[in-house]
Amino acid sequence: MRKEMQENISGIRRKIAIMSGKGGVGKTTIAINLATYLSRNNRVGLFDADVDCPNINAFLGIKERFSVRNNMIEPHERFGIKVISSASLQEKSTDPIIWRGPMLSNAIVELLGKARWGNLDYLIIDLPPGTSDAPLTIMQMLRPNGVIIVTTPQKVSVTDAERAANMSKKLDIPVLGLIENMTGTVFGEGGGERAAKRLGVNFLGRLKLDKKISGSGECGKPFVLEDSELSEEFAKLFEKLKL
Repeated sequence: MRKEMQENISGIRRKIAIMSGKGGVGKTTIAINLATYLSRNNRVGLFDADVDCPNINAFLGIKERFSVRNNMIEPHERFGIKVISSASLQEKSTDPIIWRGPMLSNAIVELLGKARWGNLDYLIIDLPPGTSDAPLTIMQMLRPNGVIIVTTPQKVSVTDAERAANMSKKLDIPVLGLIENMTGTVFGEGGGERAAKRLGVNFLGRLKLDKKISGSGECGKPFVLEDSELSEEFAKLFEKLKL
């Protein structure tokens, strides 16, 4: 099964994983908007690897289940992006996915191996939070070309983000940079930048806590598509990476 998966993703030029040490820091929002930003000039896929709590479909307004043709899963397409999420397997979005580690791993292999990705310039992977079995399995199987770490400024979030970065380093997967999300009077500022210095990785910048960001998820349209100061700030985060 894993050999089949590797053959199926052989047409993908670069794989970029979006990672965080804990949930609720905006990792999925970053993944969606990065994929949308890159899709302007590239062929892009977006893989929701957070099988326990898949949210990408909801953020993109995808309500339909997968269609299957010739035993291959047809990805949903939104804003020029091919999207695969385990949410498309659920009858109801509130149904829990109660699987042990091996079942999660098999589901991820199956989704990647059966999806009709075709040739892509980038596959953006929204990893599950943490450093345990699910993200470890995905990183070992997919061997991303690099990881982008997302954190909020608070100490607990920064500590978990540093754990995630150190996990990536131990697996010999480059940490491309760290983003400080939700900066402002509510959560503070600077924790992510200090963490990047301690880790010796690129600090990509910060995004302020902004209602437009949460609102974009509610309406199913990535905020980077809007002609706004927010989308310009987001673009600046990635220009220095030259992805």
